[in-house]
Amino acid sequence: MDQRKFVYDFEEGSKEMKTILGGKGAGLAEMTKIGLPVPPGFTISTEMCPEYLKIGEIPETLKNETREHLARLEGKLGKKFGLAQNPLLVSVRSGAAVSMPGMMDTILNLGLNIETVEGLATLTGNPRFAWDSYRRFTQMYGNVVLGIEHNDFENILAEQKQLQGVTLDTDLSVDSLKALVQKYFALVQEKTGKPFPQDPMDQLLGAVGAVFRSWNTERAITYRKIEKISGLIGTAVTVQSMVFGNMGNDSATGVCFTRDNSTGAKHFSGEYLVNAQGEDVVAGIRTP
Repeated sequence: MDQRKFVYDFEEGSKEMKTILGGKGAGLAEMTKIGLPVPPGFTISTEMCPEYLKIGEIPETLKNETREHLARLEGKLGKKFGLAQNPLLVSVRSGAAVSMPGMMDTILNLGLNIETVEGLATLTGNPRFAWDSYRRFTQMYGNVVLGIEHNDFENILAEQKQLQGVTLDTDLSVDSLKALVQKYFALVQEKTGKPFPQDPMDQLLGAVGAVFRSWNTERAITYRKIEKISGLIGTAVTVQSMVFGNMGNDSATGVCFTRDNSTGAKHFSGEYLVNAQGEDVVAGIRTP
């Protein structure tokens, strides 16, 4: 039986562990270590990436280790994965030892299903936020994990906005968002022959596998060649509890740098979007 450790809570890592935790995982671990307010989570080691790519599935040992760390995360937050009354929702992100911006995949709001979305709406008193999060998740998961073209989802979104007579995603009503989710479900059924996954653990394992596969996509391989990046065994996968930027006009998402992007001067710079999630900033959906 394989006794190697593949999963590390943020508290267990440090900046020196970039080779196995990736840049993102090591950075989050270091920030946790020095007492910064980091939403808790865990990282699956880069060492699992080549193993997954060799056998094409998540080994039972990793499934068990992931469940153990997920249970710890539930304990820290007092939330439960898949529990409608107080659901734990997570993001799943890639992170190699060397930064490869935009080359690999991210999934947000994982853990939502038909039951937990209603629970989130009740818990927050904000149905629009809950259903907006769910339509984002179904689109991201459908594209990244299930391999459905991004434009297929975007076309449905554009049609729904036209039906309601609005221009911005943020103007979509709760009813429109619910209709979008059902249309996305129908698209998934049509393209894959299977219903959209409702079990959160199945969602999580599917997302972990997709991040590992993104290491070997054509764009990632080409990027490593162009940037002369070599000697890496794969990407890590970071699973982190969600913090939401799309809860209304008093929440936001953004990117920040310790240097000026244009001049290199030593001061903070960045961009943010109100009532949005991270992908909106990098995708240019609205002007920050």
